[in-house]
Amino acid sequence: MNDESQLAEYIAARHSMLRRSAYLLCGDAHQADDLVQATLVKVVLARRRLKQIDSLDAYTRRTLHSTFISSRRRLWRREHPYADLPDTAGAVPDADLGLAVRQALQQLPPRQRAVVVLRFWEDLSVQATADVLSISEGTVKSHTARAMATLRTALGPALRDGLLPEQLDPTHTIGALS
Repeated sequence: MNDESQLAEYIAARHSMLRRSAYLLCGDAHQADDLVQATLVKVVLARRRLKQIDSLDAYTRRTLHSTFISSRRRLWRREHPYADLPDTAGAVPDADLGLAVRQALQQLPPRQRAVVVLRFWEDLSVQATADVLSISEGTVKSHTARAMATLRTALGPALRDGLLPEQLDPTHTIGALS
């Protein structure tokens, strides 16, 4: 089996996991598809150029998060035009936990969101998360602490609306999105 067919098999096997991670990062299915596509293009080009990548999973994960973070720096991404204004309903007492968590994730800055997705969705250690994002372990810990404080504040209404505290454990909550 040649290198190209192995790469094609890898992409086919990892595509859905990458898409779920991308969705958690950007909160939009279409943007997640674009993010995964851009990531996979970069991975394929790098694989052809470098021939040998020590860990294709780690390289792909790092590329996904780097592509996401750099996409948030673009000015045109800050505008969100709508043909029709969205309905703005009040909080629904029986709101789905996954929806509440995804909305809370969207309140986080991109780097904090990336840290939360890597730590609690992809179940990486502090050190592995630091390696993927090219930041120090202390920065990972501080981003995690700030992000969790923001998420607890944002999910406070969900607690008052009947969600159990154990449902807000990050590993359970984010894992419930799959």
